[in-house]
Amino acid sequence: MSPPPVSDSDPQTIAPKMSYQDAVKAITGPGSPFELADEDVNGIMMPVFKNRFRSLREILEKSVEFGEAELAVWDTGERWQFAEHERIVASVAAALRDKHGIGKGSRVAILAANRPEWILAAWATLVLGGTVVAMNGWWQGDEVLYGLSLSEPDLLFGDRGRLARVAEHDLGVPTVVIEDEFAAYESYDREVALPDTPIAEDDPAAIMFTSGTTGRPKGAMMSHRNFIAFLQMNFCNGGLKYLMNPPTPEEAALPPLVGITSNPLFHVSGFQSGALMGPATGMKTVWTTGRFDPEKIMKLTLDEDVTRWGGITTQLWRLIEHPSFDPDRFRQVRSMGGGGSRFSPDLQRTLRQKLPQATRDFNVGYGLTECGGLCSMAVGDVLEANPETAGRTLPGNDVAIFDDEGRRLPDGEDGNICVRGANVMLGYWRNPDATKEAFFDDGWLRTGDIGQMREGLLFLASRKRDMIIRGGENIYPLEIENRIDDHPDVEEVAVVGVDHRELGQEVKAIVIPRQGKRLDPKQLQEFTAETLAYYKVPTHVEIREEPLPRNATGKVLKAVLLGEAENAYQEE
Repeated sequence: MSPPPVSDSDPQTIAPKMSYQDAVKAITGPGSPFELADEDVNGIMMPVFKNRFRSLREILEKSVEFGEAELAVWDTGERWQFAEHERIVASVAAALRDKHGIGKGSRVAILAANRPEWILAAWATLVLGGTVVAMNGWWQGDEVLYGLSLSEPDLLFGDRGRLARVAEHDLGVPTVVIEDEFAAYESYDREVALPDTPIAEDDPAAIMFTSGTTGRPKGAMMSHRNFIAFLQMNFCNGGLKYLMNPPTPEEAALPPLVGITSNPLFHVSGFQSGALMGPATGMKTVWTTGRFDPEKIMKLTLDEDVTRWGGITTQLWRLIEHPSFDPDRFRQVRSMGGGGSRFSPDLQRTLRQKLPQATRDFNVGYGLTECGGLCSMAVGDVLEANPETAGRTLPGNDVAIFDDEGRRLPDGEDGNICVRGANVMLGYWRNPDATKEAFFDDGWLRTGDIGQMREGLLFLASRKRDMIIRGGENIYPLEIENRIDDHPDVEEVAVVGVDHRELGQEVKAIVIPRQGKRLDPKQLQEFTAETLAYYKVPTHVEIREEPLPRNATGKVLKAVLLGEAENAYQEE
């Protein structure tokens, strides 16, 4: 699953550049490393990578071939070698099986900040054939209780800080306090073999929570097939870049990339791109814990020879605009990119100016949790020429534009961006209605985003209706509106997103008080923070006296509130 060599005959020869179309044919055709073949996936024929792992456990088993090379380094000082990591996972898996009866079909919830035990618990669950329930570590008490009631896990791993948020409740699930008890799982049996329970490709591997149209998080069921497809789409994209823009002999001789991440493990960005990617590729990842700290990132970059910077736009802005950032100190960074929120043209220009040596390997992905976080990629010259694009559809999945009735639209017409492929989720956990609503016929996932295709490139026209994306976090206004509506002095409220240079968007609440009542913005923020995660608490609170503009059906006209449209509705 690695990219082809620069040249089959002479390692000092620069291979000729290929067009995108020729590169796709070369790398996905018969006998190629990423050959595509039509197969039945849950009743739907679609192209899949012929040469692939059949379970994530196979990836872990294969990873021991990297031996004593470093897999992960934590800012807490802990280090794992590849072979050592596999032994610790096997030990934790045996403890889960023997102490708690965890096996195929079991669900293990993890409620914790980024830390080594998160990854070990997840991998141990996966190799047993269980399902990881990735609880959002930023949730407050009510949200945690909702996630547990929906997923009904057989076991919960939690850190002290997050368990304290629900300390007054009987969670009804066996709970392991990570700081107090996990060390015994790591040392349980370092000689035990990995489990050998059969795992099917379409067995659930994880429940990843995502905001949706109901205002409450939904649990996207991700299978082993889904995660492996995500990994191979990334590898294939690396091969395409290799063929379209071959490295010079000097570049080819450079050591492998070393990444650094602060992305939360309960997100696809941390779980898939970090926890799963390393064992699959042999790539070393440096992990940070706690709040994002630009100074820590810069120090670790120098100490650990980090060569790739990536993440959400907020993090990159804070890095390159930090007073301590000096481009000359970070010439080793030769790759950059990320996803989670749109990379503005301003951010792209600034990154190229401050990290010019990484411009060649600059890529921005587009996707959503339900399709494994990735379906298209904008890279290098294409991204520079079209900074607004979400890139080309990646081999291994299809992206198309449909109207609301499910009819495919031609290039240049805005419509529903839809995705189909082995990377697309099985459905929403215990929510058949939402699952049905999420798909058109023949397995086309409705992303909820609007856009169009032009000359093979995807362009986004808008985000999901009313969705706010703050620093890569999807926020659905209805949940916040429902909370503020609970305040006894609030008559009505509308929550909208407002532009922010670093975060992409911030949350704004426009509130109308009850007659004769006065509202204090700070108190409303504190009231909201009692039940919702901090990133959902409005940064801006505007108190108005006039009623909110509504249409004939009573829907609040948020475009009017934001000044993007005139109120054409006249009440009769």
